[in-house]
Amino acid sequence: MVGKLDVDMTERKPQGMSFRSWIDQQIGEATERGAFDNLPGTGKPLRGRGNPDDPDAWVLDWVRREGVPTEEMLPTPLRLRKQTAQLAESVPDFASEQEVRDAVAELNDRIMEWRRLPIGPPIFVRLVDGEAMVARWRAERPEPPAVTAATAARSADAGAQARSGLRRWWRRGSG
Repeated sequence: MVGKLDVDMTERKPQGMSFRSWIDQQIGEATERGAFDNLPGTGKPLRGRGNPDDPDAWVLDWVRREGVPTEEMLPTPLRLRKQTAQLAESVPDFASEQEVRDAVAELNDRIMEWRRLPIGPPIFVRLVDGEAMVARWRAERPEPPAVTAATAARSADAGAQARSGLRRWWRRGSG
């Protein structure tokens, strides 16, 4: 014979009683028994339940939990516009004009690729003006130290000595 389990099972809903009133009755009985006393989180709002009718609530919860940047969820044209603005802000951080030109060319390639097969809302995205970005890079870079006449003369003398040393070496080998 199988032993009786000590599990409180709810009885079936009586016929003729609505689900709402039956559920309310079950909750009332559980409250009287003290089933809801001293539960963890009592009196605190439930996490992530701002708008229970929002069909995209699970997506927002997933984005927060996984740490996905919201920029990744933007439609392609808006993401490209944002990247254009970020490039304009980060121009002074580039080490050379060539790096600026390469970054502009790479972004313009992505813009042209999107223009060929536009997916998403029909939003126009301008190509980035490479010369304007280079001009901005030049304007925001600190000025290189000024070359004084004495510094220029010293470097010219050092270059002349190095060249004359090379000539002597060639002369020694041929003589």
